[in-house]
Amino acid sequence: MPLFNRSCLKIKPLSEREHCLDISAILELNDNNEGFKHQSLEMVADRIVSAKDSKSSVIVMMGAHVVRSGAQKYLIDLMEKGYISCISTNGAGMIHDFEFAMIGSTTESVAKYIKEGQFGLWRETGQLNDIINGAYENNKDIGMGEAVGDYINKSEFPYKNISIFANAYRLGIPVTVHVGIGYDIIHSHPNCDGAVLGKLSYNDFLKFARVMMNLESGVVANFGSAIMAPEVYLKSLSMARNVAYQNNKSINKFSVLVCDLHDLPSNFREEPLKDNPAYYFRPWKTMLVRTVADGGESFYVRGRHEDTIPALWQYIERVKGQGARGKEE
Repeated sequence: MPLFNRSCLKIKPLSEREHCLDISAILELNDNNEGFKHQSLEMVADRIVSAKDSKSSVIVMMGAHVVRSGAQKYLIDLMEKGYISCISTNGAGMIHDFEFAMIGSTTESVAKYIKEGQFGLWRETGQLNDIINGAYENNKDIGMGEAVGDYINKSEFPYKNISIFANAYRLGIPVTVHVGIGYDIIHSHPNCDGAVLGKLSYNDFLKFARVMMNLESGVVANFGSAIMAPEVYLKSLSMARNVAYQNNKSINKFSVLVCDLHDLPSNFREEPLKDNPAYYFRPWKTMLVRTVADGGESFYVRGRHEDTIPALWQYIERVKGQGARGKEE
């Protein structure tokens, strides 16, 4: 069967797209926000501060809606202060970050543009393929997150100061992108090379697995990723534990935080039964139960990203301040 001929596609400029989000969605840092409280976030904040002190990994895994929620400045501030070792996301998270940095807007109406077959077919967004392809030509071992972060950081994009990718690159913190072929709008474009896409994303997976090797006494937080985060986390943890076990070491004592909108029961630290539809919610059985069964701990917080991330940031600020006062005394 012949392949789809992508040269037939009509690619329009972003100036013709109606954007659903603009720069006004970006939240400002606010250390006086008393709107969202959760004891588990306070406990995780304590674990994160301790992980930084012990130089253990603190990993933030996130779905694309985190970028759309406007929590960028909170994550960037935590990176600048050394409280995040690695950020991982999917291809959509990369796309929203890129569009926000470039034009200060992102997101389109699927319902509107799918009717005319224009969904995702926007010229400037497709430049990501050129960035990825060019990075591969220069360095076969580069990751997708590093390539895009480097490009945005060196660009003249007017809003690159709110780019998670650009700031992570500037700070030397890995951002790993875990894609599924056909998942993202840039995969439809004529300049997409599936082999290169896969190579750079696989490089990121190996980078992520390397960070996982330092997870003992560390923290993994998953904000809103139902499939990518638990699956990438599971495989990379097995790899890291395999090597640790060979060297008479262990990766068992660490903390896992999952923040999502699912209404989990209070006994979420017990695996749901197979006849329960929630059994197939991977963050529950994989992250909150199975992988912390040998000495780890898990926390679940139900809430929106625009609430949970600023609240976690605020708790970290408080824990950090209490620690500083304690040392002075």
